[in-house]
Amino acid sequence: MVRVHLPGGEEKTFPDDKVPVSDVVDSLGGSWRENAVAALYDGAVVDMHMDLEGDGDFRVLREADEESLEVLRHSASHILAYAVQELFPGAKLAIGPAIEEGFYYDFDVEKPFTPEDLERIEAKMKEILQTKLGFAREVWDKDRAKAFFSGHNQTYKIELIEELPEDGVSVYTVGGFTDLCAGPHLEDTGRIKNFKVLHSAGAYWRGDSSKPMLQRIYATAFFKQKDLKDHLQRLVEAEKRDHRKLGRALDLFDVRDEAGGGLVFWYPKGTVIREVIERYLKEEYVRRGYELVTTPHIAKSELWHTSGHHDYYRENMYTLDVEGHEFILKPMNCPGHILIYKRRLYSYRDLPVRFAEMGTVYRRELSGTLHGLLRVRGFTQDDAHIFCAPEQLDDEIDRNMEFAIDVLTACGFDSFKIELSVRDPKKQEKYAGSPEEWDMAERALEEAINRRKLEYKRMEGEAVFYGPKIDIKVIDAIGRSWQLTTVQFDFNLAKRFNVTYVAKDGERKQVFMVHRALLGSVERFVGILTEHYAGAFPLWLAPVQCVVLPINAEYAGYAEEVRGKLIEAGLRAEVDTRDEKIGYRIRESEIQKVPFMLVVGKREAETGAVSVRERSEGDRGSRNLEDFIGEVVDAAASKR
Repeated sequence: MVRVHLPGGEEKTFPDDKVPVSDVVDSLGGSWRENAVAALYDGAVVDMHMDLEGDGDFRVLREADEESLEVLRHSASHILAYAVQELFPGAKLAIGPAIEEGFYYDFDVEKPFTPEDLERIEAKMKEILQTKLGFAREVWDKDRAKAFFSGHNQTYKIELIEELPEDGVSVYTVGGFTDLCAGPHLEDTGRIKNFKVLHSAGAYWRGDSSKPMLQRIYATAFFKQKDLKDHLQRLVEAEKRDHRKLGRALDLFDVRDEAGGGLVFWYPKGTVIREVIERYLKEEYVRRGYELVTTPHIAKSELWHTSGHHDYYRENMYTLDVEGHEFILKPMNCPGHILIYKRRLYSYRDLPVRFAEMGTVYRRELSGTLHGLLRVRGFTQDDAHIFCAPEQLDDEIDRNMEFAIDVLTACGFDSFKIELSVRDPKKQEKYAGSPEEWDMAERALEEAINRRKLEYKRMEGEAVFYGPKIDIKVIDAIGRSWQLTTVQFDFNLAKRFNVTYVAKDGERKQVFMVHRALLGSVERFVGILTEHYAGAFPLWLAPVQCVVLPINAEYAGYAEEVRGKLIEAGLRAEVDTRDEKIGYRIRESEIQKVPFMLVVGKREAETGAVSVRERSEGDRGSRNLEDFIGEVVDAAASKR
């Protein structure tokens, strides 16, 4: 017997041990089946081809539901692979998942796809979709699955099958195309109408440079034509804002092949942006009761055995042999902060203890996953760890939420998405910490969000085993969301390291530990900021805030005098005395996105003035130099 709990409290009972999802949807009557894309069963997306086993919460997903878009795109990826197989019969298929902005599929082919190939593939997809085709799911044993894919020379599929822990292998067939896939998929292809094949790129199998280079085709799909049109327009705008191109064009930062992928070189102007952000954060740390600490870049492997990272993340860590002992380049800062906390015994009167560090960490990312500043191997986390007593949780989480929103708003973001990841209450045995501790932590996180009247999505079962967390995503200038802030409880490390304090009753008790990063990493945050502002950073972050432009060499002396006063006032200023026409130098400054251009000539030198051009407004006319400096200093101080 299967009991299905519907939204609103209604329950439906089915007599068999298994019940098809389609039967459950049919039992609802009305237009539910017609409008259903898939369903949510105990937090997992299931399609009409799957069976439900056991009791659970059930909700029909329609086009407006967030999860439905992934089902559409996953289904479209199979049509993409179907088209490639039709046009390139020798192509070997790898994987084809849905991703945040669309989907892709990886192929092993004799030569890279050309733009003309992509046009043919999209046309073939449309041809395939002229007839509505059903998706069909079967479960085969491993031997049958390997025999089938071996007969079609699909070596990557065989490799995947061999790694599956269970014997049952899920395959989906649509038209003349069968693929290894766990699903979920649409019931049929009728909804796959609004899609676009975008571009192709090289991608190593499983992101590992020691494995074959494949050809990855990127595409996207939406339920509505307008959504597809809007997305394609955003892609055009995103191309203009690509931080990798702007980083080079504005001489900010880059990744140099000579040094290796995923390692960022910060040029002088980029370093200014980084330093301004870090200085602002450090000042805020101190103001908000944090103590700044610094921990080593390497540590003995025993430390990572104690933390558990060595067991679970060793393949992502860099190891060193030092006099016969294994040392590890630190992949995170938390064990170091714990050691600093444990240098002495704290009492309840000392808590909370808040340690913060701009800590550089290293992670062994596969070369195929690296992407500019957004995915790197060495990066600096704005990391903090808070050690507190249970009764201090509410206040600490509230402070963290306030801190996060203040920082993100100061950096120019005013729209947020918040996710609250909590445990699966039916599987408490999976989690570190007692049910009472989890109740307290989840309540503290939820109430901190509610006090700010922020909308959020509760992610049931999405918490990691060691604690619940809040994730804050910002929405940038062209509508993309980026994961930045995380506030994470940890019931695991405090126990592993025996992190305690002396409570009011004189007994030693385990401290509550909270991880917190506002920006995620400085590298990624600057990359996101660069794209958000399209390189035109606000005044307080601009690497050069003012450039002084003398009309000709006769007024270079006055230009230097102006620059000196600007610097004395704490502004970042340069002089451009190149032997070029003033119009050319103005245009060059505009291309470099300098907020203020100060043109000086005879009249300005005689009156102690500057002729002001503002990046966003053009010519603002002549201004008294001292008045202008006061105005700009105030604007920079107010984070404008």
